[in-house]
Amino acid sequence: MTALEFGADIVVGVDGSDESFAALKWAMREAALTGQTVNAVFGWTHSWDMGAEPDSEEGWAEVRRGIAEQLRRWVDEASEGIDFDPERLKLTSVKASGTAALLQIGKDAQQIVVGRRSLGRVARWFLGSLSASLAEAAEAPVTVVRLAGGEDETVTDDIANALTPVDEKIHYVPSEGVVEESRRPVVVGVDGSETSKRALAFAMHEAQVHDSPLHVLFCWQLKDLGPVPGYENSVAPIEVGQRRAEELLAGLMASTAVPEGLAVQSHAFHIPASKGLIAASRYASHLVVGSRGLSGLDAHFLGSVSRQIVNFAESTVTVVH
Repeated sequence: MTALEFGADIVVGVDGSDESFAALKWAMREAALTGQTVNAVFGWTHSWDMGAEPDSEEGWAEVRRGIAEQLRRWVDEASEGIDFDPERLKLTSVKASGTAALLQIGKDAQQIVVGRRSLGRVARWFLGSLSASLAEAAEAPVTVVRLAGGEDETVTDDIANALTPVDEKIHYVPSEGVVEESRRPVVVGVDGSETSKRALAFAMHEAQVHDSPLHVLFCWQLKDLGPVPGYENSVAPIEVGQRRAEELLAGLMASTAVPEGLAVQSHAFHIPASKGLIAASRYASHLVVGSRGLSGLDAHFLGSVSRQIVNFAESTVTVVH
């Protein structure tokens, strides 16, 4: 079974935080549409507030019961008002860090779902993002759910009010007045690689499930186009590069089996991929990208497209490997 197969579980990380509740609600709503099973995973370590370390098997059994009860309370709270079959819910607790537990249990999942922590941009740069690290390390697609009204929006409000010479308070609303939330498209970034083709397949499935239009974006720079005919030994003008990008994108779409009835539009834009896709996320219901480029320390200090998108996109993001 591959991670993109329809019947595989949705694995979601829960820890009692608002972000994890948002992730669990998203996973349940997704499964309600697809008929999948949701596996709610709580990875715990002894640093969790559980009192003194047990010194007997009976003591450890009591700890496990307490964790299972806590997990059940979290799930009950998160599932209120969602039309989801409780028979399709699994609860898993494991003595491991949250990231390690999700990587292990979610290895063969259709996707792993987590909430995005509310760290500011500077904090995310210095401390890193757990969701971005998970998205880089996982074998299955990783969906990072953005909690509406989080810290980023609060800080954006503060900046707007500090710089606007009016007495009335200003509230920033992403994509205000552009399109209704329910009709925002699924957006996928492609570059012709095998990874981006898998991202396109995931995005088509997602758009079908939600009856949403799909927009395919190729954000390019000249170095991404390879040899441009007629300009093998010189730098091609931007308009020539645009035509070449559109040809490459048209070739990708012509070789893709698009499900019947799915509304698809494709676009090529001359812009760095991270900038273009983060901009697109302001108008998308869901942004899907492939995981390519840097990892480890290089990704931390120099940045990678998927890491930047996970950290700064304004919509839910899925990173596909």
